[in-house]
Amino acid sequence: MGAEKKWLFTLFSAAMLSLIFILHLSMSAITSPGDGFPTPIFRGPHYPPTFAYYISGGPGSKDQIFRLFLAVYHPRNRYLLHLRREASDDERRALAAAVVAVPAVRNFRNADVVGKPNRINFMGASNMAETLRAAAILLKVDSGWDWFITLSASDYPLVTQDDLTHVFSSVRRGLNFIDHTSDLGWKELSFFSFREYFLNILLIFCHGWLKLFSNVCREERIQPIVVDPALYLARRSQIFQATKKRPTPDGFKIFTGSSWVTLSRKFLEYCILGWENLPRTLLMYFNNVMLSEEGYFHTVICNSPEFMNTTVNTDLRFMIWGKPPTMDPLFLNLSNFNQMAQSGAAFARQFHRDDPVLNLIDREILNRRPWQVSPGAWCTGRDSWWNDPCNQWGDVNVFRPGPLARRLGETISHLMEDVKLQVNQCKIKIKR
Repeated sequence: MGAEKKWLFTLFSAAMLSLIFILHLSMSAITSPGDGFPTPIFRGPHYPPTFAYYISGGPGSKDQIFRLFLAVYHPRNRYLLHLRREASDDERRALAAAVVAVPAVRNFRNADVVGKPNRINFMGASNMAETLRAAAILLKVDSGWDWFITLSASDYPLVTQDDLTHVFSSVRRGLNFIDHTSDLGWKELSFFSFREYFLNILLIFCHGWLKLFSNVCREERIQPIVVDPALYLARRSQIFQATKKRPTPDGFKIFTGSSWVTLSRKFLEYCILGWENLPRTLLMYFNNVMLSEEGYFHTVICNSPEFMNTTVNTDLRFMIWGKPPTMDPLFLNLSNFNQMAQSGAAFARQFHRDDPVLNLIDREILNRRPWQVSPGAWCTGRDSWWNDPCNQWGDVNVFRPGPLARRLGETISHLMEDVKLQVNQCKIKIKR
């Protein structure tokens, strides 16, 4: 009987512990705000800024997009996630289900997934068209944000959203963070075929005609006429180049730069709603330019008297380029962590899926656990291994910046000095 009593006592103890654990989880669910009752969000010039994120990726990048979404999530922001047309509908539905499963998203309703994406050619104008479409959607569903940020599935943040919001609270809301130059440089090479590319590289090394080659590149950048069938065909089709060329435009100056931008809401309203003809004129021109996403916003903003002095010449990204530079930056890994953390950049690119350095960023910078959003001052739940602190929240209008906010703040302050002196703002490179 003694052995039987011990067995019954053990069974009873296990049952009681299970019951206590279930009650704890139930109470945690009850004490968090219910669906449809979000805490109030205050916006405007006297409150912290908000960001509209456009996060895009191709087939197979659902998990990357969702991980990035969790890493940059904050209830005050707005999010639009985009899986390209080549991704399956099942993958798209799975991404939408994962987003809705986040408790804060169910309450604040601040994230959407594009349901019917268009065809995209990275080298053509359809990529630019999809970015403009995303900005138009974000303006329609929520026009209260201050900056529009473009990210790809292979990007990752180097600061928390509390850090970013704290630093941008001291930035004039109308400024646009866009890497730009009128010197088209090595990016012209993308307009050559691979055969022409290697022939010209051979000419450079054999004859030292670098200056001549650079001038030829400029002409090849802006004179060819390319057509992107993805703009009007349902099936996938590659871009093609017309046999004739068009003269270099003299009605406006071409600018180029990084396709990753942080643009003000007012400038995007100008591009999309267009109270004058410049954005539409340049959109028609860049409709037949290769890599138009690396030139459209840059050329519009630097040819507009209203916005040309609102540029900050940076894309806020940490990237490492190969030597000689290629079309894309190198993939980052653990060996680059210290350099990234000390860079003062807001984001970094590009990363392989599930690279170990992402776990290190989560742990050392974002304080984020797998499948949880990055915690901030808005999260009030108990922080434990079985409980997500962001399943409960208090005032979402307060922020608690961390140590890396100082580095980002120093970077922004240095850039602001250039803005005050009007240095690197839409400056035209003089040919010598």
